[in-house]
Amino acid sequence: MIVRFGLDALPDVCAEAGVTAPLVVASPRWDRIELPLEEHARWREAPSHRLEEAAAQARGAGGVVAVGGGSAIDLGKAISAATGLPLVSVPTTYAGAEWTTYYGIRSPERRLRGGGAGAHPAGIVYDVDLTLELPRETTVGTALNALAHCAEALYAHGRNDAADEHALAGARLISEWLPRVVASPRDREARTELLRGACHGGAALAGSMLALGHAMAQAVGGRYGLPHGTLNGICLPPALRFNARFAPEALRRFAEAVGGQPAERVEELARLGGPTRLRDLGVPEQDLPELAAAAARRAGNQANPQPASPAEIEQLLRSVW
Repeated sequence: MIVRFGLDALPDVCAEAGVTAPLVVASPRWDRIELPLEEHARWREAPSHRLEEAAAQARGAGGVVAVGGGSAIDLGKAISAATGLPLVSVPTTYAGAEWTTYYGIRSPERRLRGGGAGAHPAGIVYDVDLTLELPRETTVGTALNALAHCAEALYAHGRNDAADEHALAGARLISEWLPRVVASPRDREARTELLRGACHGGAALAGSMLALGHAMAQAVGGRYGLPHGTLNGICLPPALRFNARFAPEALRRFAEAVGGQPAERVEELARLGGPTRLRDLGVPEQDLPELAAAAARRAGNQANPQPASPAEIEQLLRSVW
């Protein structure tokens, strides 16, 4: 993966990645951003389930450039998979979607409509200036998503030493710098270090897999269109408590990286951003058994050190309801 910092590096990254006159996918927040590129066309609805129309707009393009958070980048990956075009991402949050080949398809109301794999990510450009105006809840939520990538990379099936190095580096940076960003949102140094942490988290994710915490967050978020990062902040702590029996060494290393007990430290960071209970997000208690069954079937749960049963997941969800 080609990785550079600074939007002025975008033309060089595109050249290295073989991207010319791209289709630009930009979320509504960024639909007026001026990029230092010759664009083929621009798609402005993100998230979007109109994949066929978006892919058709890429005809004649020499690649795809996605600008925005996880929804825009997931759409860019879906278009890349459908067309075979290389993708360069310009992430404006800390979510980490820019590192993987798989994606989710959501409606503009953020309801999950499907997903897939097979994207062709070739480059990433991070620019701290694009993060300075992020709202607190989005900042904390997407940073917690990145932190979940770090935690789960340490014990998911497929973990490896190279991914572990990224996971621990990312966890240290996120734990240290997220509170500083919340205290001083326009502090460029703090935002830069948090972005570096998210970059490490994404690399850890790309080198390993997701696990139980993400499976729970995905099951809940996909049903109700809720923010994925916020849900990771809620669902990761019970997943960490569950995994303490099955991956004690991984959790010990994660604890050292974040400077505290794993679940308690994640909860402390999550409180910086807003809701910390599922009921605060409007999740109905009577839906918990069905959500638990859905989470149990997800690949993340199957990649957990010990897959959790639907009954066990229901108890975990109830602990944060």
